[in-house]
Amino acid sequence: MNDKFFLRLIWIVTAVVLAVVITLKIVPPPTVKPSFIYLLPHLIGGINATCSVLLILSLIFIKKKNIQAHKVTNVVTFILSAIFLVFYILFHLYEKDTKYGDIDHNGILSAAELAAVSGTRMIYFFILITHIMLAIIVLPLILISFLRGFSMQIERHRKIVRWAYPVWLYVAVTGVIVYLMISPYYNF
Repeated sequence: MNDKFFLRLIWIVTAVVLAVVITLKIVPPPTVKPSFIYLLPHLIGGINATCSVLLILSLIFIKKKNIQAHKVTNVVTFILSAIFLVFYILFHLYEKDTKYGDIDHNGILSAAELAAVSGTRMIYFFILITHIMLAIIVLPLILISFLRGFSMQIERHRKIVRWAYPVWLYVAVTGVIVYLMISPYYNF
């Protein structure tokens, strides 16, 4: 198998994940929800926080030329990110988006609710939108960087990681921020 095969596979996986996430926004949720579903946002927030720390450790390891620790840390971070994605899809299959500022959980923001969150709503949306846009972009970057790293194409790996690493770290950190900002408005 060669790079072309894996690159095609990477783009197929990226397209499938994007299609699933878009479908979750369109399809109505099932009426019966498993009881564990309400734990998922907290687990997702914890996974993002853990990935943020692991990504920083990965950078420290590679700067110290500890390639084995760098590889292991990145594999663990990748596995956690895959678990995050499964939990995210599972949660959004059963729960639609929570509205920032919806204190009474009725799905409608009253004037009083809007006034209560005022300018933080715009900050939240800026963080959320950049998080979502970069999350879409980062998946193929991560997969390509893994392909090049594991196939020992070190120079090509470094070139893609210059882009993949800061985007992945931004997505992980902003995932934690989005969780912390939206969690008071969950309806559970």
